Amino acid sequence: MADLSHSFTQNLLFSVVLIFAFWLVRAIVLRVVFRHTSDPELHYKWRKYFTRVLVFMALLILGRTWFEGFQSIATFLGLLSAGIVIALKDSVADLAGWIFLIWRKPFEIGDRIDIAGVSGDVIDQRIFKFSLMEIGNWVDADQSTGRVIHVPNHKVFTENIANYTADFHFIWNELPVRISLESNWKKAKKILQQIADRHSANISTEAKQQLRKAARSYLITYRILTPTVYTDVKDFGIILTIRYLTNPRTRRGTEHQIWEDVLTELAGHKDISFAYPTIRYYDRAREGSSPWGVPQDDPGSPQSNSGSAEGHASRQ
Repeated sequence: MADLSHSFTQNLLFSVVLIFAFWLVRAIVLRVVFRHTSDPELHYKWRKYFTRVLVFMALLILGRTWFEGFQSIATFLGLLSAGIVIALKDSVADLAGWIFLIWRKPFEIGDRIDIAGVSGDVIDQRIFKFSLMEIGNWVDADQSTGRVIHVPNHKVFTENIANYTADFHFIWNELPVRISLESNWKKAKKILQQIADRHSANISTEAKQQLRKAARSYLITYRILTPTVYTDVKDFGIILTIRYLTNPRTRRGTEHQIWEDVLTELAGHKDISFAYPTIRYYDRAREGSSPWGVPQDDPGSPQSNSGSAEGHASRQ
């Protein structure tokens, strides 16, 4: 009985000393960390994760002290390792993501990517995170916003990654030009094709070389790399869509140049006009003939007997 009481006293004293020692270590470590950084987020993470590790280690040591069954050092170390992994699961996942980035290289510094709803140029890679110079968002045409976005490495396991520049350094861009139904669309299409060819002359040749290189790693079967103009009719006009290859970082610049040429070229042709929503009012009494979509006067209809002017809206 005396031995049991002595053992209990020793265990209790050891537990008190251990808890005090861990509390002291925590206070010293956090003070050092807080002294070297003023980032509130970093303060929070250190306080959270370091406290978790110390609590788990304290419980494990106290359990080994007070209870039997923890005599095996291998079991002790195994549980200790598992506890650390659980307490630092986000950091361990970030470390695994960093290894994946180095090994598989889904992107490298300088690439333009989209991940977790964020687009930007990769400007830094570290053990726990990588950084992007953000593009898009409130800025049009994939240009920089000036913000640096930090993304945890473990996102590479849970989010889709779109790489704009890896292997094949070009993207397809489309520029729709809407002209009126009365326009000479064949002439307009020919003009747009000439403009697109003029702006893509050098890119098409370079794209073929990049495509042959990318085909060694991926099943890419692009047959046509030259610009194309597609024809479609929607709502109030004819849509001629210029589809062309461009560098991801110069998309807005190429759109600017092509649009200026389109405006200049089409301005010299009276039989080509841009389409936009309009409202046409038709007065039967004065005009005498109906526009498109308005039926001719029927002598037996109430409209023809009334003799009043009616307004009809149509789109062109």
